[in-house]
Formats: sequence, C-alpha cells, structure tokens
Amino acid sequence: MTRRPFFLTLPPTLIAALSLTTALPAAAQDGAQAPYVLGGITLTANREAIELSRSGSSVSVLSRDALNGLEGQPLSRSLTRLPGVTLSQQGPLGTLGALQLRGAPAQYLPVLIDGIEVSDPAATKPYYDMGGQIGQGIGRMELLRGAQSALYGSRAVAGVLSLQSLRPTEDGLRHHFGIEAGSYDTLTASYGATLRRNGTDLAFQVSHVRTDGFSALDENDGNSEDDGYEATRLSFYSAQELQNGAVIGFNGFWEDSTGDFDDFLGDVAGTPGDDYSERESYGLRGFARFATGAIDHDIALTRYRIDRTSVSDGFESPFTGTRTKLSWQGAADIGQGVRAVFGADTEKEVSEGNGEARLNGVFVETTTALGDRIDITTSLRRDDHSRFGGFTSGRVAAVYRAPGDLLFRAAIGNGFRAPSLYELFGDYGDPTLRREASRTHEIGVEKQWGDSHLRATAFWLRADSLIGFDFAATACGQPFGCYAQVDGTARRRGVEIDGRYAFGAGHALTASYTFIDNQVDVDWARVPERVLNLGAETTLATGTTARIDLQHVAGRTAGLDDFTIVDLLVSHPVRDNADAYLRLENVFDEDYQWVRGYGTSGRAFYAGLRASF
Repeated sequence: MTRRPFFLTLPPTLIAALSLTTALPAAAQDGAQAPYVLGGITLTANREAIELSRSGSSVSVLSRDALNGLEGQPLSRSLTRLPGVTLSQQGPLGTLGALQLRGAPAQYLPVLIDGIEVSDPAATKPYYDMGGQIGQGIGRMELLRGAQSALYGSRAVAGVLSLQSLRPTEDGLRHHFGIEAGSYDTLTASYGATLRRNGTDLAFQVSHVRTDGFSALDENDGNSEDDGYEATRLSFYSAQELQNGAVIGFNGFWEDSTGDFDDFLGDVAGTPGDDYSERESYGLRGFARFATGAIDHDIALTRYRIDRTSVSDGFESPFTGTRTKLSWQGAADIGQGVRAVFGADTEKEVSEGNGEARLNGVFVETTTALGDRIDITTSLRRDDHSRFGGFTSGRVAAVYRAPGDLLFRAAIGNGFRAPSLYELFGDYGDPTLRREASRTHEIGVEKQWGDSHLRATAFWLRADSLIGFDFAATACGQPFGCYAQVDGTARRRGVEIDGRYAFGAGHALTASYTFIDNQVDVDWARVPERVLNLGAETTLATGTTARIDLQHVAGRTAGLDDFTIVDLLVSHPVRDNADAYLRLENVFDEDYQWVRGYGTSGRAFYAGLRASF
C-alpha cells in the first residue's frame, strides 16, 4: 500500500489553520489576562531559566492567574485544554486519572511537584495518578513536550510536567484564602501564607477537598452508588540567601486521601461502598545553590514515598513505594556564545515486596548562540540501570528568530523507559526485561504580536522494545502469562496548534487543536484523533470578567462517541484583592465518557471566593 505524505492526510480545516500561522494581521492590541499564557521564562527546557524565545522545545506555561476560578476543578481539565494533552479518567474526582501527551501512555510523562518526581514506584506502569489533583495550591505549571531523556532520564519520552506550589512573589507577609462549594456536595477550602524578607522566602499552604461524587461506572448502565473523595494536602517552601550569595532551602508536601471506585462488577446490591482506596504520600527536598568561580552549582536531595491500599469486596491490596534521588548540576559560560549545563544523579527506587533498582546518570548540554537570531542546544546523557545495563540518550534542538517576531523551532532526540519494579519482580514480572526505546522529532513555527500569538508544531514519535502482558509468556511461572517484551512498534504523528488573539480593552479569543494519527501495531494508549478547544473572555468596566470554553473530542477509539462540552466562568471583584466567582461546567449536560463504561459529570454549578491580603 502506498502511503500519502503525512500532511496530505490532515483535514482541510487543519491545513488552512497551518497556513494562517504567518498570515494573521499584526494589529492585535493588548487585552485581558489570557487563561493560558505562554509565559516569558521556561525552567525545564534547559534545566535552568531561559527565555522561551531561546528554547527549541515546545513549552506551555500556566501561571497562577490562569487558574483563578478553577481552584476546585480537577487540574487535568485545565491541562487537556493545552495542545497535545488527552485524559483517561475512570469516573469522578479521586478515581484513576492518567494524562497522555502526544498520544503516548501516561508512564512516558514524568511529573515533578516542587522538584520532586511523583511517578508511582509501586505501580505496574509508573506514572502519577492525576485523578485527585485539583487546581487549589498550584502556583505554576509548565508542560515540556518532546523527548527529554537526554536531560531527565527514564520515562521522559513524551515530555515532562512540572507543578509548583505557592511561592512568595512580593516583599512582606501575604495571606491567601479560598473556598468553593457546589454540585455533588463538593466543598474545597484552602489557606496559605507567604513571606519574603531580608533574603528569606517562606511559604505554607493547607487545602482540603470533599465531594460525594457520582458513580464511577456509568449510571446509564444501572450503577447508582455515588463514589466520593476526600483529601487533605500540606505544602511548604523555605529558602535563605546567605551573605556570600549562596541559597539553601527545604521544601515538601504531604497528602492523605480516601476515594471510592467501582470494580468491574459495578454497583451490586448489598455491597455499598466496599470498593475504595486509601493513599498517603509525602515528598521532601533539600537544596543548595552556590557558585565557585565561573561555575554555578545546584545540589538537591529528594525523597518521595507513597503508601496506598486498594480495598475491593473486602480484599486489601497494599502497595508501598519510595524514590530517593541525589543530584548535582553545574552551569557555566565557556566562551564564544556557548553555555554549558552538566551534572550527575543517582536514584534508588524500592517497591515493598517487589524489589529495588538503582539508576545512575551523567549528562551534558550546550547551548550555542549563533548571532542574535539562532540558538542550538545539544544534549547527551548516559544512564546505567542496575538491572538492564546502560542507555545513551541524545537530543538536538534549534530555534531561529526571524524578523517580525516569527520563530521557527526543530528538535530530534531519543529516549527510554526502564521497566518498572512490578514488571521486573512482581507476580507476573520478568527480571530479564530490557528498557523500552523511542525516537522523536518535531518542527514548529510561531508568530507573536503584542499579547497575541499563533503556534503550530508537527511531531513524530516511534517506540519499540515495548513491555506488555503476553499470555503466552512463561518466565514468571504463572499459568496465564507474564510481562514480556512484545512484538510490534508504536508510532504517533500529529500536529498541535494553539493561539490567542487579544483585541480591544480586555477581550481575547483562544484556541488549541490537536490532530493525532494513530499508528499502533500493539496495545498502547488509546487517544482521540482530534481535540479542539475554543475560548472567549471579556472584562467589563465594573471589573467583572466572563469566560466561555468549548472542548470537542472526535475520532475516538474503542467505539467511543465524539462529544462536545461547554464551561462558563464569571468572576467579580467584591473588594481589593478579593473576588467571588461562579463556574458552570458541562452547560448543556452532555452525556459522554473518557473511558468506556465510566461516567463523567453532568451539568454542575460551583461558587467560590478567593482573597489575598
């Protein structure tokens, strides 16, 4: 069979949108705060702060202002409005939720919270469960797309998601308060305090969420029992600048939650509330930043632990995992417009009852400025795993800043995922498993004018040596199969488009579109072919802001129907630094599913108040 060129397989509307990237008028004026902002700095693309215009990677940055009025909403809902992001959620808040970036499974997207990786070391597939994470307490989000193993090691195949808690932004003591109530007897509340004084930064926040929820398995299939969720979270941050300019600090978080779910039998009469999970986790990080001569140093020691127990029909399944990591990073200007970042790290993962493994890595990255318009970044990393041996990752990214605020980006790289401890040593594991390997490349163009922008990126991803469940495998000694290296190659290719058009005084339109051509020879992530997000916002003379967001998901797999949902948000200042808001989700009460058989929220109302003083 003769394949058509990739771009000829795209819908005509998408080709037209691509052609507009450089054709939109440059007459947009400054407008209101965008719900999704590009931000001026990226902290993850080069492992140190750099202007977004100098990064060859595709990055989305969401500020704290972008989450105003969305504090009680699942954080995944905000993330799925970004290009390239889809969701797999098995019911209401607190049930299993997995983020998929560029069509890759969730275990290919490491998640960092305040510099601590929170991918679950005890899970079959080690990823961060986003199902219970809400916007409350998040001060900044940064989504880095593309192969990043050359900087971040194992699992960073599709990208990296970094979440940052509350931080001081101005001198003095500030208090932050928020409360929200609404449908499904949902209540969220939070209090935070920040202090910046004489070289000291301190922050503390506590938040709580409780909801009765709705049935995890779809109510249309006869399930009637509500599946609720309750969680409490604490976070803290401290940093002190010393007289010699060095900075030392300590930060961390603690979370405790209980959430109901439905097993595959659904809601059986006489067994109410017998499927639930309890989870307690914490993360700690100590760090120091200092300079010796021309070299800037950054040393960090992190510890993450998760204890979770799944209870179903009276049967308990406990899982405990820990990750301890020590890292050092140096950076220096080495002349001729070249900046070098280099470092080493060692990481130990332990899963109680399922063994342990250590991963050591060293890396180096150079960014070369060719005049005022071109930056080329090359990255190389060598990892050594205590079980499968070594792997070398590389990446090259470039950006060209053409006249007229026009940027062209390109990147190519490879990555890997080490087998999880469960895949190696669990009841169905195989200790001889090798790593999964991948290759990715992308090209993009971005046009900016004032507060407006339009960006398009085409990407390709190929992964092989995949680890899956093989019913014919015998290495684990089980009669029904084992985890094994399976035949076949997984491929993804697609286009991401996002833009913002600001006009008048306080008005803006936003949009994002993702097209993914699903070429999968094996059982991999199931993602929709097309996701379209549209938004409009306005600010009135009274200070009232109104926003409407539409999301259309189409080209679903597994026979799932397409769907369209609409959300509304209205916010009004009640006094200085205090706003009341009303949020209406799923305005038209759309009946849809993210995962076959699992329910989603109908029309829901939420009202809240937030203040800072």
